[in-house]
Amino acid sequence: MQIEQAALLGILQGIAEWLPISSEGQTMVTMIALYGITPAAALSCSIFLHLGTMAAVLVKFRREFLGVLRALDSNLARTIIIATLCTGVTGLPLYLLMKDTFTSGTQVTLLIGLLLIGTGLILRTGRAGIKDVGEITTRDMVLLGLVQGFSILPGISRSGLTTSTLLLRNVRQDVALTVSFMISVPAVLGAVVIDHSAAALPVEIAVTMVAAAFVAGYLSMEVLIRLAKTLDFSKFCIVLGLITVVLVIAL
Repeated sequence: MQIEQAALLGILQGIAEWLPISSEGQTMVTMIALYGITPAAALSCSIFLHLGTMAAVLVKFRREFLGVLRALDSNLARTIIIATLCTGVTGLPLYLLMKDTFTSGTQVTLLIGLLLIGTGLILRTGRAGIKDVGEITTRDMVLLGLVQGFSILPGISRSGLTTSTLLLRNVRQDVALTVSFMISVPAVLGAVVIDHSAAALPVEIAVTMVAAAFVAGYLSMEVLIRLAKTLDFSKFCIVLGLITVVLVIAL
């Protein structure tokens, strides 16, 4: 892999990570189809790329994470911990099952997009999500973690799945995005620890991939957060759903 190819993968990861499409699926397809990398190696590289976007989340939400460390009994801390544990329940078996198999979840991602559109249309005549982070229930946390685990499958969007789950649980849209971003950090760390195959990458390639993913991820995250604050709940769902459907069909 060349430096410019590594940079392209990082940029693709950074942009796709927060959109309701699968960044893992898109980077894997790119590596397999264009770079001639084996599916197993592509999966490992795709997981490794998440370190860049994880770093972007840590920088963007550094105050929130420091607050969690200072108040481990807070509801946000409980949400991150419980969701992470439940992610392992579904994510680890799926990872072990499909490590040597290129499994596509494109149809599931398309379904997520359609469900988001449907949710938005239904909510056009209803009330917006009102639950703040302190009102997220244990049931919400467990469900959130379980669905996040399914995003290990290439083609299934982690951000789309977790955000839509919280929106459907009546969580406020900006809170849903923030929580979705924050629970990605321990999930990424766990995935990288379990799959350490990418450690064999040349240092310059690894650094380029992570740095490009960090910059692109931070900038695209800013745009999405602003979008969530300016759109109403129903429009937010519809826009995310339309983006999902269009990108899945296009890619």
